[in-house]
Amino acid sequence: MAEQISVEVTYALPFRQELVTVKLPEGATVRDAVEASGLLQKYPDIEIDGRNKLGIYAKLTKADTVLRDRDRVEIYRPLIADPKAVRKKRADEGKVMKKGGGPAEEAPAA
Repeated sequence: MAEQISVEVTYALPFRQELVTVKLPEGATVRDAVEASGLLQKYPDIEIDGRNKLGIYAKLTKADTVLRDRDRVEIYRPLIADPKAVRKKRADEGKVMKKGGGPAEEAPAA
C-alpha cells in the first residue's frame, strides 16, 4: 500500500481564510492538493494556471512541485494595485512620507 501524506491547502479571502486538510499519496503535486481540496469548485475564480500564484509556506512554487508530508499549499490572490506604481504615483504627487507610512509633519522654519 502506498504511503499517504497529509497536506493543508489554504486560500485567504479579504475577510476570511479557507483551510482544508487533504490526504494524498506520496509523490502528489501542488496541483493534486489544490484539486483534492475542493477549493476550485467552491471558488471558481481561482486559476492555478493563470492569475493565481501558488506557494508552499510563503515560498512561490510551481503547480508540478512534489509535496512532502505536512506541507501547507497557499493559493495567492492577485494584487489589486502594483506597490511600485503606488509609490511612484505618490512620489510624482510630491507627497512626503514619514517612517511608518503616514504623512510627515512639516519641520518648523528656522
